[in-house]
Amino acid sequence: MDVLSDVLNSIRISGSVLFRADFGAPFAFGTPPSRDYAHLLVPKARRLILFHLVASGGCLAQCDGQPPVSVGAGDVIMLPYGDAVTLSDDTCPPPRSIFEVMPPPPWREVPQLDCGGAGAKTRLLCGFLHADEVILQPLLAGMPVLLVIRAGDALPRLKSIVSYTLEEVRAARPGGACVVNRLAEILFVEILRHYIEAHRQEATSPLASLADPVVGRALMLLHAEPARRWTVPALARSAATSRSLLSERFNRLAGCPPMHYLARWRVQLAARRLADGAESIAAVGAAVGYESEAAFNRAFKRHIGEPPATWRRRQQGAA
Repeated sequence: MDVLSDVLNSIRISGSVLFRADFGAPFAFGTPPSRDYAHLLVPKARRLILFHLVASGGCLAQCDGQPPVSVGAGDVIMLPYGDAVTLSDDTCPPPRSIFEVMPPPPWREVPQLDCGGAGAKTRLLCGFLHADEVILQPLLAGMPVLLVIRAGDALPRLKSIVSYTLEEVRAARPGGACVVNRLAEILFVEILRHYIEAHRQEATSPLASLADPVVGRALMLLHAEPARRWTVPALARSAATSRSLLSERFNRLAGCPPMHYLARWRVQLAARRLADGAESIAAVGAAVGYESEAAFNRAFKRHIGEPPATWRRRQQGAA
């Protein structure tokens, strides 16, 4: 069982490039939280994952309430939760909204922005990814608001994807938009892989806990048989560890008890089935491990915020 693939398949990632930018110093442009405009790019979307590839030059990236982070050529910026971010040169002038300089849609090609001052240029490629209810996915919780992958630290394959993406956008070849969209999705997966590898030793987030021998094994078991009547003792036996060690490590690394994780994962699987098919609510609940429709309704509403029938109608309306 490849837990990361199981998670990513359940949330269905789609990606696209939003714009290219040549920012001349001095400059400062802010992007509001993705929840403010996500629905304009993806119907009914609540939030987006944002990324910025620094093609050349350098700038400061800053999220609200956090210190600025300096980035340079070849670096990748990702905002897993689509928070507001400001990109500026080191003079940090008052920021303008990026939407003030964006051309009005629809766009026949990726917009090219040339703005800012007459100083040194910073070239960026900015895009977004959409993943169904990604914030509710247990493994993707706990990541930093602003994640920067340095060009010098990136694995060769990640560097190749960044270079390939930049080349495709510049070349504007036939089929380029399709290629760039797929590359954006692959870029996201490679960033998650990089994050797991970089945090393998400390396993400081649920995602990084995949590398832990105890928690990783338990996660594989839960993902392989989500509908099984798991208990912590049964899971510990199957993972060849003690109940106390499993509970302690799972709580510390995954950020919640094993059975809480399982409940959230079942709801995630149920949401996918509800959106895709015409199964009854009771049948979907039974398929992911709930013995009654009432218990399934309670669990779904607790994690998603609305009953499964309401959620299904909204998703099918969006489709």
